[in-house]
Amino acid sequence: MTKLRVVLDTNVLVAGLSSSLGASYQLLLRCRNSEFRLLASIPLWLEYEAVLKRNEIQQMHGLSHKKVYVFLNNLALFCDPVTLHYLWRPQLTDPNDEMVFETTLNARADALVTFNVNDFELAAKRFAVNLIQPRVFLEQLKEMEK
Repeated sequence: MTKLRVVLDTNVLVAGLSSSLGASYQLLLRCRNSEFRLLASIPLWLEYEAVLKRNEIQQMHGLSHKKVYVFLNNLALFCDPVTLHYLWRPQLTDPNDEMVFETTLNARADALVTFNVNDFELAAKRFAVNLIQPRVFLEQLKEMEK
């Protein structure tokens, strides 16, 4: 069976590192267990790093800059790189979300997992992108196990 190919919005990584109680944390574990394949472009990866190293975000997850690098280096082992061949901008109301959406489109991802469904909703419908919240994606993975 082919593994789902998924783009995780940055907010999913932040949530997963900030609490071991939620669906985002479980998704990071399942990614590490190769239950799905993570997809990321260079701009998205740089955003992951920049956001995870912000002071207010570091206070949430408690990781030093060095531990953020270690986390990302380990996460990269479960990630397929995505080359951006063209830019689709603008598609979204928040320009900071454009790289996430571009990665999803260029990768032909099976899903874009995000907490910000409303931010992507119109563009996702236009391009037939499977837009899904972390909790729902986790439930889908559990169903696939059966």
